[in-house]
Formats: sequence, C-alpha cells, structure tokens
Amino acid sequence: MTADLRTIKTPAEQALHDAYAEARANLPGKGALAKLREDAFRHFDATGLPHRRIEEWKYTDLRALMRDAKPLAGAPDEAAKARAKNAGSMVAGLDCRRLVFVDGVFAPELSDLSSEQGLTVGSMADALAKGDPLVTAYVGKTIETDDAIVALNTALMGDGIVIRISAGATLRRPILIDFASSIQPSSIFLRSLIVIEKGGKALIVENHDANASQINAALELVVGEGAEVDYVKIARGQTIHVGTLMASVGAQAKFNTFNFTLGGATVRNQNLVRFDGQGTVSGIRGATLLRAKEHADNTLLIDHAAGACESREQFRSVLDGESSGVFQGKIIVRPHAQKTDAKMSSNALLISDDAEADNKPELEIFADDVQCGHGATAGALDENQKFYLMARGIPEKEADALLIQAFVGEVIDMIAHEGVRDALLNAAAEWLAARD
Repeated sequence: MTADLRTIKTPAEQALHDAYAEARANLPGKGALAKLREDAFRHFDATGLPHRRIEEWKYTDLRALMRDAKPLAGAPDEAAKARAKNAGSMVAGLDCRRLVFVDGVFAPELSDLSSEQGLTVGSMADALAKGDPLVTAYVGKTIETDDAIVALNTALMGDGIVIRISAGATLRRPILIDFASSIQPSSIFLRSLIVIEKGGKALIVENHDANASQINAALELVVGEGAEVDYVKIARGQTIHVGTLMASVGAQAKFNTFNFTLGGATVRNQNLVRFDGQGTVSGIRGATLLRAKEHADNTLLIDHAAGACESREQFRSVLDGESSGVFQGKIIVRPHAQKTDAKMSSNALLISDDAEADNKPELEIFADDVQCGHGATAGALDENQKFYLMARGIPEKEADALLIQAFVGEVIDMIAHEGVRDALLNAAAEWLAARD
C-alpha cells in the first residue's frame, strides 16, 4: 500500500498559489524571465511560507503570523496618486531626486526624471517586458539563495526601479525611492535592480510607508570596483513587510548600508551581502524602535568571499511595550579570504518588562589569518547613568529619553550624509516624545 502524501497549505499559501495561477499570463517578461518566475514559484509552492522549524526563520514564524494573503494590488487610481504626491516622509526635506511608486507601480508623473550624465532610470515592469539586457544579466543572479520569500518575490515581481550609474559618475543629489501604498489592503511584490559601475558614487534612500499592504520587496545591488555607495532603507507602518537586499560588492569599494525600522506589525529586513573583490571597506548598520506588540527582525548573511576586506555590523534596538526585536547575523569567511577583518555587534535596550529581544550572532571561519568577533547584549537602562541625570535636576522621563536617544543615536551618527542623519535622529526623538 502506497501512502498519498500531500502538502497541506495554509489559507495564505493557498491564496498566493491562486494569485500566481491567475496573474502569471499577465506578468511582464517572456522566455528566460518567464522560466525564472516558473522555477521560483515551484520552489515556493514546495516549501511554503517560512516557519520556526527553518533555522533562519526561527524567531519570525511567517506561516503563523501571516493568517491570510491580501489580493494583488491593482493599478493605482488618481486618489491614491494624489495621496502619494502630498504624503510627507521623515526625509521630506531632503534635497534629492524623488522616484515615486504607488501601490507598487512606478508613477513617472510624480517622479523627478530630469536628465543627469551617467544616470539611467527606468521601470522594472517595462524592463522585464522589453527583455532589457541589464535585467536579463542580473535579476535572479546577483546572490544565490534558496529563501522562499525571495523565490515568491521572483515569481510575482511586478514593478520596481532599474538604475544604472555609469563608470566614474558621481550623482549630484541622493536618490530617494519612495514607496507609498493606498488605504486598501493588498499584496505588493517589488523588485528593483541598481548597478553602480566602476568608480561610481551614489547615496540611495529607500522609503516604505504602508499601513494596510503586505509588502515583499527585493533589491539587487551591484557595486563595481572602487565604487562608493551608501544605501539607507526606512520602513514604518502597521503591516507585514519583508525586504531583502542582495548585494554583490567589487574590489576596493566603500559600501555602507543602514536599516531604520520605526514600528510595524511584522517587519523583516534581510541583508545578503557578498564581497567579491579584495580591499573593500563596509559598514552594515541599523536602528529599530518598537512599541506595543510590534515585531522586527534584522537578519544578515555577510559573505567574505575575497580577502583583505573590512566589515562592521552594528545594530541597536529600543523595545517598548510587548514588542519583540530579533537580530540574526552570520559572517562567513571563505578559505581564500585571508586578512579579513570583521566585527559584529547587536545591542537591545528593553524599556518595558514585557519586551523581548532575541540575538543570534554567528561566525563561520575557514581561513586562519583573520580578525573576527561578535557580541550581543540585551538589558534595561543603566540606573547609575539615570541617577546621575536626575541628581542634576532632570525629571525621570526626560532622563530616560536622553539615555535612549544617546543609545540609538550612537549608530545613527555613523550615517555620513548630514540631511539623512538629522532626519532619522529627529524621527527617533519624535518617537521618544510620543511615549506614554
């Protein structure tokens, strides 16, 4: 007798299965791109949503947290575009080139598409439909991963930004990629590609502000030899948000990332970074502020595939109410990556007895001439420091705020761009001022 084994799908998994079946004929991209989608969805369909039995998702059981899957977002109407046009963000005062997406669809009429030497900007949906050689060369190939959420993104990717910065070009202003979503619950699958060629210089800010939508966003970032790139991602709003950065970094580059999470029902930031050339210096940092029952997960996989590279991973979390913060960081040093210098730290500040912090740093070292280390802490405010401030006439609430702001500000201060740095410091101060 042969048993008939069938995978039991959750309502959310079944809804995603049905959404792909209905949308697949109209998704942009033919030939190899269509096959890429098909293979990716087959992988997701076989594995389902990540759950706690998968080690990398132990602390963020998406199968349990995602009770249903919202319908795929449709084309935005004029009301949604009007809201996006007038919407403010924490970096609203930044002098930048703003590229706007509404419900996952590029809105050129709301975007700054003025020409600049060395810069090419376009829509991912258009690039997929036309079989753009840049997209064909990189999409799905920048970083290899078997992550089910990335596979789902590949299968259902609709729109996103495609940016190319030519060799030696230095952008005059930062690029702000502004993702706004409407008030209607929906599922949005964003896929972006940014290629910075040899010696290029750029600051890229990715801003997500959503209250109703379920977001699955993936960015493939290719950093050329000798390039200097700063990438800042901001996520806020009460939603399920999973964002994945897949970055390949060339030799002698300077590469910095910063994840800023300000609330969110369930937020997971995945940074998958590979150093492909020697002599790169990188800072991979982040700050998280949560309250109520919010949950945020910062997961890193830093692959030192080339020698003589330096990386610093530093994350700070402030957890209030019944919130939970997760940090998972793994540094891999390959056998030939001698002279690697990598240090990772995660510090969580619990300002409520009901808050929870989970830290899981890891090192996998296969070379012998390296300097690597990691550390993690979780605890309450320092009572001695608090007493020192209160003894000088500072009220307790203000003393708490000063200590918390100093704690999170220490890592935000490492952002090089003054305008972005000040905007995030101000946002953190406003969050603290709103505490009960």
